[in-house]
Amino acid sequence: MSPAYSTTFAVLEMKPEPYAVAPILSARVGIAALGEDPVHAIALRAQVRIEPYRRSYTEEESAGLADLFGPRERWKDTQRSFLWMHCATMIQGFSGGTEVDLPMPVTYDFEVTGSKYLHALRGGTVPLIFLFSGTVFSKGQTGFSIQQIPWDREDKFDMPISVWRDLVAAHFPNSGWVRLSRETLDALATYKSGHGLLGFDDAVTTLLAASSEESP
Repeated sequence: MSPAYSTTFAVLEMKPEPYAVAPILSARVGIAALGEDPVHAIALRAQVRIEPYRRSYTEEESAGLADLFGPRERWKDTQRSFLWMHCATMIQGFSGGTEVDLPMPVTYDFEVTGSKYLHALRGGTVPLIFLFSGTVFSKGQTGFSIQQIPWDREDKFDMPISVWRDLVAAHFPNSGWVRLSRETLDALATYKSGHGLLGFDDAVTTLLAASSEESP
């Protein structure tokens, strides 16, 4: 097989995985291997990062992003590429080129930076960069060979924010996740039971309403 630098990757499309139990996006990845020998298999990994400086934001979006980047006048210094997720898949053998689906497990935990960023967007696209790595296995006339995918294999893709929103709406309709300490959960459960409330959502809503009434 030709040197591993002849293997290239391009993200063609992203969509929600419709039948997954957990929320998973699917990235359609085109692969080209220019060597003479067929590829026996690829153990493909990808680090997916968000590059927030590659798009503009409305005033409403800016307010939602203040927790991540601070005041808008500082964004030139604070908007940096950050990790969204790691994902991986095994690819069966092919010759020349192929297209595969790369599964991307998604969390809706608001404590995760990626979720905070995505939740703040109201429209447009999410500027992503895929940093590919892994191992290429090939079988030629002299037997098997193993080569590492070079560190410079990457591709940028602008995912419509509607893709993420459709995925979240399917798995968490009209809801979200907030991480709380055990002590806070215990206190909230006690408050819920003591006031005869049906669920934690009712407890939080009641507390917020009481806090609003007490505010000047």
